[in-house]
Amino acid sequence: MTTTQRRGRKIMMTPEELDEFLTTQRTCRVATVSADGAPHLSALWFAWDGTSLWLYSITRSKRWSDLRRDPRIAVVVDAGDEYGELRGVELSGTVEFVGEAPRTGEPCPELGAVERLFAQKNFGLSEMPHDGRHAWLRLTPESIKSWDFRKLAAL
Repeated sequence: MTTTQRRGRKIMMTPEELDEFLTTQRTCRVATVSADGAPHLSALWFAWDGTSLWLYSITRSKRWSDLRRDPRIAVVVDAGDEYGELRGVELSGTVEFVGEAPRTGEPCPELGAVERLFAQKNFGLSEMPHDGRHAWLRLTPESIKSWDFRKLAAL
């Protein structure tokens, strides 16, 4: 269950706009909490399945070790160059580690659909290439906040 957006409701995305945006965008920015409490920010490709954001992370990364220790995460996906074009989504919650780590391609029914989605979106392939260095994180957001400054002109 996600929290309700309180501010900026007039420019927030509808559920349909949110799905379209997250389905077509490629890069997100992932914020984790380091061992000393400092934020750590990194960019990743992702896939959106309509409910969860799927991240394919290197298992030897700082991001991965941060999330193993503290699975809280915030993710931003944004687009636009001019002020009136800015739009984006912030998703936050707790990640789940799904499948083998690192992922070598062993059968995992839970990952079949998302791996096809990710491979098509990011590589133009029908099957996910596995390199034995990455593994899956699933964020089913507890909070989603969105904005679309293109709606400002109508206000």
